[in-house]
Amino acid sequence: MKLASMMAVAAAMLLSPAQAQEVDGKALFLKNCAACHQSSGKGIPGAFPALAGSKFVQGKSTDVAAVLLKGRGGMPDFSDSLSDRDIATVLTFVRSNWGNKADGLTESDVGSLRTTLGVDPFGNSLMSNKH
Repeated sequence: MKLASMMAVAAAMLLSPAQAQEVDGKALFLKNCAACHQSSGKGIPGAFPALAGSKFVQGKSTDVAAVLLKGRGGMPDFSDSLSDRDIATVLTFVRSNWGNKADGLTESDVGSLRTTLGVDPFGNSLMSNKH
């Protein structure tokens, strides 16, 4: 194991569950969302909407989760590339950062919505990333 990985694991063991989820949510956001929505959450005007201060992001949690599960406009869906836990974690991060003040989601919330929307269960396949 590389030193950086060992340090990250050691640091994560010192965090509370809420702090660990914050770190995980930020990492997931940076890996999957920041290229378009920017690390600041401010998006790119005319191309990618801002998440910071967004009424939609802070609105009904199932509406926001549905976008990640089914896509919307030019945004791809993440139903095959992110687990229900990952979607809940990244949305909890987005809904509570950059001035946003909305409740988070649970893995169960996302799983139930996935079923309601008729989206296939997460397969955790290496070849499942659509984007």
